[in-house]
Order: sequence, then structure tokens, then C-alpha cells
Amino acid sequence: MKKNMYIILITLVATLGGLLFGYDTAVISGAEGSLQSYFADSLKLSSLVHGLTVSSALIGCIIGGLLSGVFSTKFGRKYTLIFAAILFFISALGSAYPEFLFFESNSPSYALLTTFNLYRIIGGIGVGLASAVSPMYIGEIAPAHIRGRLVSLNQFAIIFGMLVVYFVNWGIARGQSLEWVNEIGWRLMFASEAIPAALFLLLLFAVPETPRYLVSKNKNKKAFTVLNKIYEESRAKATLQEINHSFDAKKGKLFSFGVPIIVIGVLLSVFQQFVGINVALYYAPRIFESMGAARDASMFQTIIMGLVNVVFTVIAILTVDKFGRKPLLIIGSLGMTIGMFGVAGMAFSNAIGIGTLIFIIIYTASFMMSWGPVVWVLISEIFPNKIRGQAVAVAVAAQWAANYFISSTYPVMMEFSGGLTYMFYGLMSILSALFVWKFVPETKGKSLEQLERQWSQTDEFSKEVSSS
Repeated sequence: MKKNMYIILITLVATLGGLLFGYDTAVISGAEGSLQSYFADSLKLSSLVHGLTVSSALIGCIIGGLLSGVFSTKFGRKYTLIFAAILFFISALGSAYPEFLFFESNSPSYALLTTFNLYRIIGGIGVGLASAVSPMYIGEIAPAHIRGRLVSLNQFAIIFGMLVVYFVNWGIARGQSLEWVNEIGWRLMFASEAIPAALFLLLLFAVPETPRYLVSKNKNKKAFTVLNKIYEESRAKATLQEINHSFDAKKGKLFSFGVPIIVIGVLLSVFQQFVGINVALYYAPRIFESMGAARDASMFQTIIMGLVNVVFTVIAILTVDKFGRKPLLIIGSLGMTIGMFGVAGMAFSNAIGIGTLIFIIIYTASFMMSWGPVVWVLISEIFPNKIRGQAVAVAVAAQWAANYFISSTYPVMMEFSGGLTYMFYGLMSILSALFVWKFVPETKGKSLEQLERQWSQTDEFSKEVSSS
């Protein structure tokens, strides 16, 4: 019981990286309309430029995702998360008051817009690092039989962070004039992130480095100390021996276990974004406003959607180690297909109303019980120890690049055709189901080292086939 509590406590600290990931990416949903008024309307910017501003943090996410492999391999999982927490804190205050260091006037200007975007990119680097390293940290700490649930807690933290910021944004805007929100309210929304960022930074100093990283740096004694707090002594010794053997097995080049494992990781990440989830998250208030809701009401409907997300993420946590990864992903894809094609149909018929809300809830609920948490679980566990830092970095960078493309093109696509836009996301949902059914392996209940041996055997079989 004591050992389980230890695992849970350090997992909860690591999941604060997920909470900040969700907080930082969703804070824009409440501020997006104000940013359009403050910057885009004042400076007469196009929809494309506004879309790029809303999505600017995603540039940092791509950079952070790419850097995560180098940082987590060189400095460790723990210290990479500490650096991410510092970036979150700087970005929160800088995005709120971008004129603080460089401008005497806070009136909108291209220079001020550029500075705002730079601070958002800094926060995005923190998100990119945390999105890769938080699930990696948990995956390397957690025992195989509960790894899926514990890594899924990171997704719960992401969604909970989004829900928290939905409440914060709603609370800031509630009862205030639109002019006040457009002038001051959006600043408070961004500044509020500094509180969880500071808490994350302080708590990280109390958690250990992962045993697999310690073994990679030939720190076996420290690795055993951590493992002995997780397992009984005999199991800790056996696990340490197994980890050591995995590092001796092959060189740590990215494709040393074959190309398919990298391609599968990248495509899991790309499909997670091409189904359109972040459009629903970033632009939720605007979508509900298009249904005829007032601004306060649209933010409240966003909160309802956030609550649905939390409930269905909990379902994923409870079932991912019982039913497995593949069934959840396929079921989720089918649910997202129904939801997106339903929204598309409502858009084509101009029957925007409660039906649209129902289909959006079906879509987001399906995502949150499947592709939301399960992709992070798979990315944290399918890659072998020797290449995990590099491979996760590639997969996460691909995910953020896909996110940036989908989010920044949404306003332009909607100007062309709302129905076709949502049909595109529905089509991607169908393709995601076919991809999982055909190519993604089941990983339920296997240790990271067992999965590594599975990929080694697959790679050797492929070489035998190609040479014969």
C-alpha cells in the first residue's frame, strides 16, 4: 500500500505538466475573441493572420517537442520538466502584459503583437516539453499492470486543466462589459496560469529521476533505490537487471528497431490532431456563439463540454488496462465519425442549434475516452528504452505540427464551407480507425522491456523477409 501511494504521489506531480499543457492550450479559447478585437480588428489583420496568432503557441510546441528528446536524454526527465515549468511561468506573465519590458504604451501595434506571439511561443515550448516528457516520466516509473491508468491520468490532468481554465475564463468575463474583457479581461486569463506553473516548479524538486534514465547514465544504485520504493526488493532487482539488458541489446539510433515503429508513433500523433479535436477546444466559444448563444452563455456551454471531457477521460482511465488500447481507439474513432458528420449535416442544413451541441458532445466524448489518453499511453510505452527520448520527440513534434496546421487553417476553411470542414474531420476519424485496426499493436499488460523484445523480433523478421 505504501509503495502504491508513493507511485501515485509522484505520478500526480508529473501530471501537473499535463494540467499546464491543458491550461496553456485552452486559455486561448476564452481570450480568442478579445485578441481579435484588440489586435486583429485594430490592426485590420486578415482571418489567416488571426488564426496564426491564436495558434502561435503551437510553433513553440513543435520546437519543444523536438527539443524534448535532446533535453530528456541529456538532462533527464525531471530537469526537463523543471525547465518546462519555468517557461510556463514566464509565458503566463509575458502573454498577459507583453508591453511590460519593451513598450511604454499598451496600445495595439505590430510590435506588441509580435511580442505577444513570442511569449506564447515560449509557453508553447514548455507545452511541447511537458507533453512529451510527462507521459514518458510516468511510463518509465509505473508498473506494467497499472501503466495505462497512470499515464492516462496525464490526459485527465490535461482535460482538467482545460476545465479549470474554462471556469477561470468564464469567471473573469462573467458580468463584465465586452469592452472590459477586450481591454483587460484577456490579460487576467493569461496571467492566471502563473499560479499552477509555480506550484509545478516547486513540487518537481520532491520527485526522483526515472530508473530507466538513471540506468542509461550508469547510475544503477540510484535506479535501484527508486525501483525499491516501487516494487518489493526481489522484483526491484529483477527489473533493474532487465532494464540493464535492454540498454546493452542495441545501439540507440532512431531506426535501430526498424522504421515501422517510428512511422506508427508519428501517425498516431498526426491522426490524433487531424480528427479536429483542438478546433473544438480552441474555438469552442466561437462555435457556440455561431449557434446563437450570447458570449457568457457560449463560455458556459464550453464548461459543459469540459465536464463531459472529464467524465469520459475517467472512463478511459478505468478501461485502458482492462479492454486494451486498440478497442478503445477504434470505438472512439467511430464515435468521432458520427459526431463530426452530424455537425457537418447541421451546418449544411443551416439548422444550427441544440442538435449541434449534442453532436459536438458525442464527438468530444468519443475522443476523450479514446484518442485523447490512449495515444499518450502508446507513445510513452511502444518505443524501446534506447531510443525512447528521440522517438517520443519525433512523434510529439509531428503531433504539434499537425495541431498547428489544423488549428491555423480552421478560420479560413470555415469561411469556405463549414459543412465541408467538419466532413474533413469526420473522414479523418474513419481513416484513424482503419489505421489502428491494421497497424497498431496491443500493448496492454506488457513491460516496456517486453515490448522492446517484440519490436526487435519484428525487425529481425522483416530483415529476413527482405533478404530472402
